Amino acid sequence: MMKKALVCGAGGFIGGHLVKKLKREGYWVRGVDIKEHEFAPTQADEFLLLDLREAHNCWQALSVDGGAFDEVYQLAADMGGMGFIHTAECEIMHNSALINVNMIDTAARIGVPRYFFSSSVCVYRDMQPGEPALTEADAVPAHPDNEYGWEKLYAERMAQTYARHYPIQVRIARFENCYGPEGTWRGGREKAPAAMCRKVAAAPEGGTIDVWGDGTAIRNFTYVDDMVEAIYRLTQSDLQGAVNLGGEEYVTVAELVKTVIEVSGKNVGIRYVEGPVGVQSRNFSKARSRLLGWQAQTTLREGIAKTYAWVAEQVRQFAV
Repeated sequence: MMKKALVCGAGGFIGGHLVKKLKREGYWVRGVDIKEHEFAPTQADEFLLLDLREAHNCWQALSVDGGAFDEVYQLAADMGGMGFIHTAECEIMHNSALINVNMIDTAARIGVPRYFFSSSVCVYRDMQPGEPALTEADAVPAHPDNEYGWEKLYAERMAQTYARHYPIQVRIARFENCYGPEGTWRGGREKAPAAMCRKVAAAPEGGTIDVWGDGTAIRNFTYVDDMVEAIYRLTQSDLQGAVNLGGEEYVTVAELVKTVIEVSGKNVGIRYVEGPVGVQSRNFSKARSRLLGWQAQTTLREGIAKTYAWVAEQVRQFAV
């Protein structure tokens, strides 16, 4: 029989792409979000507008004919880029905690056999360039750089606790920065790749863009198609405990911006300004993700080329 999957956060960037992946795999998919997808029509068989901060809405989301969903993908969260994370700490802690408390409790009680939770590498401490890669176990003792990371770490622990007491298999992914087309690109919640693409696309030839920090912060940027493939493989696997999901290509913010400018073909200068940057460096072991037979396939330049083309078209349409 056709498997049934629920994607919470289906109106968001990764969730929207995940719905497409599950449909290609032959699932019947219900998408749930507090909002419809802003940039692409949903491919879910059914889409419900529900606020998952309310427990009764979680019951509605998880109720399906024939018993429980075969798989639940919990990506719903109040989140955004570094600017949002540093200015909306109360909203992040309050809203995301309520969603995660309600979702795992309801999923366990209703009999969901397999539950995916999207965590983040923000659960880790700040790092210095050149430090050895952190493994998943290095998240404890805990010292996340921001409140978003603290909430994610608690939600991980909560999901694992339910898995010890209910017949529910929990899979946890700690995402590195994910980017690609059909994601937020303006308004304050956009992440660095989309923000840089927007700034370069909107800049006049010979103009200058502002970049927060000094450009030396180190990050990994994982293309969305690679990320949803990893999510799917992890959920199907027997791999318990948190898993770092990201590629091996680490770059500085300056290198990210340079790549965007090169892809654009424009002559644009860079001015570094004060602003929220987050941690100085990231470097995480991918040994556990390799157990999935998965490795990111898209280089930064390839992914930025696709992302820039999409963002540039949005800028053209909306005359930003």
